[in-house]
Parts: sequence; structure tokens; C-alpha cells
Amino acid sequence: MSLKFAILTSLTERAGSGIELARRFDKSIGYFWPATHQQIYRELDRLGEAGLIRELPREGAPSRGNPRRFEVTEDGGRLLVEWIREVDEPEPIRSTTAVRVRAAAATGNTHEVRHALEHHRRQRLANLERYRDIEERDFATVDPADARNALQHQILTLGIQVEQAWVTWCDETLEVMDRLPAASPGA
Repeated sequence: MSLKFAILTSLTERAGSGIELARRFDKSIGYFWPATHQQIYRELDRLGEAGLIRELPREGAPSRGNPRRFEVTEDGGRLLVEWIREVDEPEPIRSTTAVRVRAAAATGNTHEVRHALEHHRRQRLANLERYRDIEERDFATVDPADARNALQHQILTLGIQVEQAWVTWCDETLEVMDRLPAASPGA
């Protein structure tokens, strides 16, 4: 997937300026498809050149208080619907922590990876708590007939389950490490 479809999705939900999109990414879409503000602005230019979004009329000259605002064009909407229909293969997991644990196993320096694994667990636990706070704040009651809200909650549920799985894996890996024989000096 490209950033293009994340931006088209966000602008389909609600027209907005580049800074508004960047804030939306920081608060929601960015949890599963991160992008820098610079990437968002570059992609907005590309989408505009391709005729997939258009700038909305505004009063006055462009300024910080009067930024350019965009909406999805009919062509952009059609492209987004075509993309929704596509199928793709699940993305492989890319985890430096998993490679680090494997490297520790390969080198015999298993004690060296504990700090990194504990740090990773703390970060995943913080993400999990943040997602649960969002769930409590934004999805305390979800009307199953409200497709937008119900499906957005499902996306958040995926994030919660992924973070919980990582915390569980870290806990189990740390327990396995606790049962390993102590490393000999010089190992």
C-alpha cells in the first residue's frame, strides 16, 4: 500500500488541510500507517497533480491561518474504491527485536538481549495502554449499525490485540531466558 490511499481515505472521511491531515495521522492513521508531515505534503502535491484531490476555494491569500484545504475528486474516489476491492498478501513482520533475540541465540550472548527485550515490552505496554484509553474515550458505546464507527473500532481492536500479543511474547521470552543456564565468563 502507498501513502496515497491512506490520505485518500482520510480526505474521504473529511476534507482538510495538510496540517489537519498530519494531526489525523498523529492521532489515528499513523498508528498503523505512519508518515511524516513532509511525506504527507509531498503526497498531497502528487495527488493534486494526478487529479485525485482538489484544493477547495478559500477566502484570502494562503497563510498559516488560512491553509490550503483539499477534498477527494470523483477520480480519487473511484481509485480508492478500486483499491478497496484489491487483495494482497499479509505483510511480513519486520522486527529488530526478533532479529536481536535470534542474534543473541546465534552468538550465545543471550544475557545481552534482556535489556532490549525489557525495553521493547515497556514500549508495547505503553502502546497498549494508549490504545485502551482511546477505546474507552472514543468507543465506549458502539452502535453496530454505524458502519464507520464499528469498523474504526475494529481497527483499534486489531492494534490492541497486536500490542497484547507482543507483551505476551516478551513475557514468555523473558521467562525462557530466566530458565537458561547462566552464561559462563567470557561467553
